[in-house]
Amino acid sequence: MNAVEKDSRAHDPESDKRVLILYFSFSGQTFGLVNHIANGLREQGATVVVEKLQPAEALHFPVDGYLATISMMLATFFRRRVAIEELSSSCREDYDLIILAGPTWSYNPSGPVLSLLDRNGPEIFKGQQVLPLISCRGYWRTHWFGLKSLLRKCGAATVNLMVFAHPCPEPWRTIGVFLKIAGKNPERSRLVGRYYKRFGHSRQQWDEARRFGSLIGEALKKKTPLAGIDFKTEAALS
Repeated sequence: MNAVEKDSRAHDPESDKRVLILYFSFSGQTFGLVNHIANGLREQGATVVVEKLQPAEALHFPVDGYLATISMMLATFFRRRVAIEELSSSCREDYDLIILAGPTWSYNPSGPVLSLLDRNGPEIFKGQQVLPLISCRGYWRTHWFGLKSLLRKCGAATVNLMVFAHPCPEPWRTIGVFLKIAGKNPERSRLVGRYYKRFGHSRQQWDEARRFGSLIGEALKKKTPLAGIDFKTEAALS
């Protein structure tokens, strides 16, 4: 069953702004960002519905070893879809903004997000303001190009972009993420651990996500364009 979180306040169309956050999170990193953005939105009085895309067959993080990790990376490079459960009825209500959030998988949107766009794209996104959120190692531009094209085909208006990159220099970021997905502990490695201190996003980035949520909520209240918000901050991208 899809996990849905919903504000209990009655909706006043003249004052409340309604935001739907649709997300998929494999390792929990996107979930952390979404949670903080939702809190920032609520601080501005927005009504927020958060729904996680649930794969029809459970995906497990980490996967089982190096070969399974390489196999997964090859499949995601070719944009393999991952079937998802049906969405809740809340996703078909009216919203002032939809935030579509997920990780980058081998330069592409994740399989569950691709399945969502294939199956429910025009139904959910047509005529809607959509603000994508990408959680990634650092290689997000191909993901963004493909996602923007798919959303446009669904009839959505992409109003801006939020990107959060894991705060670790290359090549250790890629090495660390690969090892982590494979079920290893790169942070404890004598060699890799010197340069790769932790997996995923930092506390500073969680705080920045909350600030972004507050900025979005304020812009929705004032009816100012979301395109005017600067999301390409040092905290988010490094």
